[in-house]
Amino acid sequence: MRVAVIQMSPNADKAENIAQARGLIEALAAEQKVDLIALPEIWTCLGGSRAHKFAQAEALPEPGGPGGEAYEFLRGIAMTHNIHVHGGSIGELAGDRLFNTSLVFSPAGKELARYRKIHLFDITTPDGQGYKESATYGAGQEVVTCMVGETRVGLAICYDLRFPELFLALRRAGTEVIILPAAFTLQTGKDHWEVLLRARAIETQCWIAAPACTGAYLEGSTGETRFTYGHSLIADPWGHVVAKASDGIGYAAANIDKAFMARVRANMPVLEHRRLV
Repeated sequence: MRVAVIQMSPNADKAENIAQARGLIEALAAEQKVDLIALPEIWTCLGGSRAHKFAQAEALPEPGGPGGEAYEFLRGIAMTHNIHVHGGSIGELAGDRLFNTSLVFSPAGKELARYRKIHLFDITTPDGQGYKESATYGAGQEVVTCMVGETRVGLAICYDLRFPELFLALRRAGTEVIILPAAFTLQTGKDHWEVLLRARAIETQCWIAAPACTGAYLEGSTGETRFTYGHSLIADPWGHVVAKASDGIGYAAANIDKAFMARVRANMPVLEHRRLV
């Protein structure tokens, strides 16, 4: 299976963001054949006010029903290119609440999975900028995996990366590839992004695919210009980075070698050796 991570520089304009995603996917499809593409976190609307985030969010349909603009875009891309699509994450409107939600589609356009981000980003970065995701989004509660062809894929989003217990739960659920879309801040990303992704790959002995946002956006509630780190990457189960996107928009792709993963797990059976949890 060949996986591609799409690196975007989104803003608060949903139509512009969909056009950017379409252009990147079309360029990738013209260049090479992949089996699965993955977009970044909250790529449909990054920034803007709380009210704007609600306005840009979409209520998700019942299985098989028609969805909103981003939902149908992702579904259509899967069918057009006959590939699996991991939709990064979008704002899910659920009554008077929002969730930061990942969607996965089959090449036939069937929705395979939904995952709501469990760990919410309520922190202050080293430069003093404050983030309070819980002021806008609710927290998910379920560990989610799905089958992409013959491969079990586990779902996580951005700040989830700092909580290894979620990744252990994904491994125990049989996961072979973990997809983690992100909009990691520049301040934290430059020090922690790659080392945490490699650590999660080593701990779980899974492939990790991490599509990320890059560049600047305007946070409407504060008027601040904020920066995301980018550096989308794919890491193997030994913790080696086998593909990485350059600065700016683009993509990176790598083959998922399940035989290599099996050797790593057989030679160092850490899941069997675990004692404390």
